[in-house]
Amino acid sequence: MQNLPPNRLRALRWIVLALLSALITTGFELLHLPAALLLGPMMAAIIMAVRGHGVRLPLPLMTVAQGMVGLMVATILPLSLMAEVAQQWPIVLAGTLSTIVASSLLGWLLARSGVLPGTTAIWGSSPGAAAAMTLLSGAYGADIRLVAFMQYLRVACVAIVATVVARLFGVAGGPAPAIIWFPAMPALGIAQTVALAAALAFAGQRLRLPGGTFLLPIFIGMALVQTGWMQLYLPPWLLALTYAAIGWAIGLRFTPATLGDAARAFPRVFASILVLIAVCGAAAWVLVHFAGIDPLTAYLATSPGGMDSIAIIAASTPVDVAFVMTMHMARFLLVLLLGPMLARWLSRPKGF
Repeated sequence: MQNLPPNRLRALRWIVLALLSALITTGFELLHLPAALLLGPMMAAIIMAVRGHGVRLPLPLMTVAQGMVGLMVATILPLSLMAEVAQQWPIVLAGTLSTIVASSLLGWLLARSGVLPGTTAIWGSSPGAAAAMTLLSGAYGADIRLVAFMQYLRVACVAIVATVVARLFGVAGGPAPAIIWFPAMPALGIAQTVALAAALAFAGQRLRLPGGTFLLPIFIGMALVQTGWMQLYLPPWLLALTYAAIGWAIGLRFTPATLGDAARAFPRVFASILVLIAVCGAAAWVLVHFAGIDPLTAYLATSPGGMDSIAIIAASTPVDVAFVMTMHMARFLLVLLLGPMLARWLSRPKGF
């Protein structure tokens, strides 16, 4: 393979990467693993990179992908969320802060143990949408590879535990709804959405806003959608390509040394995830006994992260879906606001 001309070698590696990504993603989908569309390409890219067959992903492509994820988040954060939070603010605030405090403390302990760099440990432990936390971490000096490792390990653990808890409460849960990959959407509307994502992402980058390539599309996208100025068209096939680009961008940065760091950190990271799940379970118990919320709703509402997988489980079980999603979205917004400050404060060198 190395004797091929550079252009043909590059094309061959891209073909292998695409095929391997499709194969691993299919396996993850069959196992019902959350975030399979991102994890499959990321795993394929890691395999290619550590074996010395990596390719270079154009930086503008990663920037546009971050803008697309920002617009996707904008479509699931309705303004009505503010009314829901205002109506039940004591419960939402208590449940949200308990998870953030616990995750921040565990991240601080990981940083102090020396198993991971401080900022990386804090962002990797942050609850919320895993893709969002991973993308934001890079803008604040964290190692995006190790943050992705921590975030998606927790997503998998939380999804498994949440499914088991649902079964313990006698809820079998229905199959996830079939995905319509190519829904009827206007081509012009899709093109305008991609153009908007690119424009906002590059604007955020040009303004040198921390996380601006991701945050600016979220807030501008919400304003456009909620005021009716523009409808965003994000078909599943486009989101799949977006997740693949992000997965490749993260995975291609891995080296054998980084993989070794992740392996060495695994026992303590896994233990911290189990402790965080237990703490959130205790917070759910408080909601049950003092707020009169049913146990399964309380548990899903306080689960640390994996907002997309929790949404699927909540939608297929007899729980208060609105309350569950209000808790998760409120926590996501609070982490967006507090995350940078917490990361700087908790990752300060010893003695400061």
